[in-house]
Amino acid sequence: MSDILKAYTAISPSSSRTDVADVLKSIINSTAPPFAFDKTSRIELIKAIIHDLKNYGSKGKLTSKDAAQALLAVKTLGKDPTGSRSLASSTNLTTLLGFATTFKDDPEAASEALRCIANALLLVEEARSTFISKEINGGDVCALMLEKTTSADHIFILSRILFLSTASGPTYIETMVDGKHHGRTIVDILGSKLDLMTSAIRNGTPIAKEAMTDVLKFTFNILLHYPKLTESEPQNSDSHGHDKVMGDFWSSKLDPVLPPLLRVFRDLPPTSPAPITAPLTHVIHSLITIPISPALKPIWLGQATSTSRNSSSNSPKTKTPQQLDSSPASRSDSPTRLEKSPTSPKSSTIDRALSVLAAAGRSLSRTSSPTIVVEIDVLQRAYDLLELSFSHYFPGDVNPDAPEIRQRQKAESPLESLDDVLSPLVVLISRLCVADEGCRARVRQWLIPDDLDRSSSLEQRSDMLGKCLRFLGCVYHPRLKDAVGEMLYALSDSDASMLCALVGYGNVAGFLFHKGIMNAPPPPSNTSSNIPAGAQELDPITGLTAQPKPDLPEMTDEEKQREMEKLFVLFDRLEKTGALPPDQIQ
Repeated sequence: MSDILKAYTAISPSSSRTDVADVLKSIINSTAPPFAFDKTSRIELIKAIIHDLKNYGSKGKLTSKDAAQALLAVKTLGKDPTGSRSLASSTNLTTLLGFATTFKDDPEAASEALRCIANALLLVEEARSTFISKEINGGDVCALMLEKTTSADHIFILSRILFLSTASGPTYIETMVDGKHHGRTIVDILGSKLDLMTSAIRNGTPIAKEAMTDVLKFTFNILLHYPKLTESEPQNSDSHGHDKVMGDFWSSKLDPVLPPLLRVFRDLPPTSPAPITAPLTHVIHSLITIPISPALKPIWLGQATSTSRNSSSNSPKTKTPQQLDSSPASRSDSPTRLEKSPTSPKSSTIDRALSVLAAAGRSLSRTSSPTIVVEIDVLQRAYDLLELSFSHYFPGDVNPDAPEIRQRQKAESPLESLDDVLSPLVVLISRLCVADEGCRARVRQWLIPDDLDRSSSLEQRSDMLGKCLRFLGCVYHPRLKDAVGEMLYALSDSDASMLCALVGYGNVAGFLFHKGIMNAPPPPSNTSSNIPAGAQELDPITGLTAQPKPDLPEMTDEEKQREMEKLFVLFDRLEKTGALPPDQIQ
């Protein structure tokens, strides 16, 4: 492969543009195999191309028209660890960042320069701290570029660079959030890009979904880490100590990101066959980090004042123009697969969100953020998505532990489990229920309506209630199981007695046991307006309509005598076998 190095070295300012293009293409095509170049040749080529790009012009080997192809060759050479370490040097990172500005009139060349940086940061962890150091100041430069650009391709790459710059050492996030970029904070910039990419996705702009996904990854990183790094307000009574975790603290500096996130949640078009894919998954991940505090509650709830969705149906069917259409024919034919990424909340993150929900009566923060009403019914949108997802993955009255359920999920999204995909959405609904009585009442009516048919087993129903109750006993979806249990508990006013009155103690005994409630709670007081009508006539164990006991004929004296003799015989046997000590028989 040294022949290619010789061929490139042999290029002169007088070489034809065709010859230059042919040599660059040979570098790009020849480096497809992982070890096609030896280490020395790879590093020498990277140095030579970068040097020639710095000195481009009529007297140099390369001209501005060769920049895109040359930088693509550098990016290809950098895919190998040897090449990526070379690109990760402070000198090369500074030079590549400069190329993104030098070749700003050639969007393809600028994009390739940024991609070289992104690949170096991805493959060489030390490069991330180097890139945001004062010597390069790459974070601020990229933030300014992000503020200016409207290109989906540039937004995609710049967001990825900024995310990688803060993924390993999130302390830089504090500097970025507190700073200004052309008079705007990074939170404001991200909000504007979210709105821009939402429109781009709806218009079918290429790479818009990928750009949105990476903007959301970076947004989630900020929402997750910034409250831990700065003075922030506790969100519940347990938020004390030195170990800050997601959901325990919040900073009002992050408030402006909520309206654009809600607009994205509302406006992203549906996908098929899987109803929840990236970037929608990343929107939900970001939303569950934001508290439903008194200051933010008007934004969260918007103009959602309705208490019912369809008075003639037990489950929600009516859709607003912004909501999902549950008809498969109306969904997009081009699904977006969810890629595994460092931003996807790990099990500990979701577990922490569930534990926050389990702590009733938390103290919500009070901030002085301006109220911006977003015309979206967040609860209805979330419930529609959940209903559509449950119908897709768990059709009819199927057992959630059935092997075909897991096989289907692996076929549609091999890198994600249903726990990863669905649990955050259930957590979002639960948090809305915990924060607002109106939300609790609505979900309660959708899931357990007053006119619910209680003549047959609730757990065997094919509707949402039956699916939720079956989850409480499943084995293969532990986080989803816990999340559904917390949702049912939240819509019951976090009252075990009311939960048992709604669905029967037998259906939730295991869940309550794990919450430390070992025995059946007492029945709720008759003054509660949230218990189902006619609760006194319901079986407290099954939640079904109690059947009247049949009138059995009175036993005769002879029948009583025979039953008594049988008992004496049984006790005698127990005593003789030692199963029952004699002193216990009175």
